[in-house]
Amino acid sequence: MRGNWVVAIEAMVNGKPVSFDVEPDTPLLWAIREGLGMTGTKFGCGIAACGACSVYVDGEITRSCSVPVSDVAGKSITTIEGLSGPDGTLTALQAAWVEHQVPQCGYCQSGQIMAAAALLAATPKPTDADIDAAMTNICRCGTYPRIRAAIHAVAGTTATTPTAAQA
Repeated sequence: MRGNWVVAIEAMVNGKPVSFDVEPDTPLLWAIREGLGMTGTKFGCGIAACGACSVYVDGEITRSCSVPVSDVAGKSITTIEGLSGPDGTLTALQAAWVEHQVPQCGYCQSGQIMAAAALLAATPKPTDADIDAAMTNICRCGTYPRIRAAIHAVAGTTATTPTAAQA
């Protein structure tokens, strides 16, 4: 029989030391949202399929709904709140998201931006194929052409295949 036991798990979140006082198997998503009150990271599916919960763990894009908080002990976590500057200044990617009117409902967009930032860090000049391969997050509103346009704008590249609107 499993008992409930809480432990303190130390990590860095957005450059600041934190202690998660939770059960070790608590998903990182809930430790961030409920424990730290940082609600930019969203719950979408709970099975790491949709990407709404995407954060970085030690610089790697990670779907936080499926990672036990015990797995991030001593690691560095970056959430959507940690991308912009300390004064709230948007990154070039976030500004492109606004300029290209990417969000419709907006629910998935924090995860989309985290995935796009990871893509641009790994591939500064992505092709459409690179974007399609990296951007596996689900957008129920279907804003994929605008996501692609925003990524190309930041990268200083252009689409390599016509979008549905151009076809």
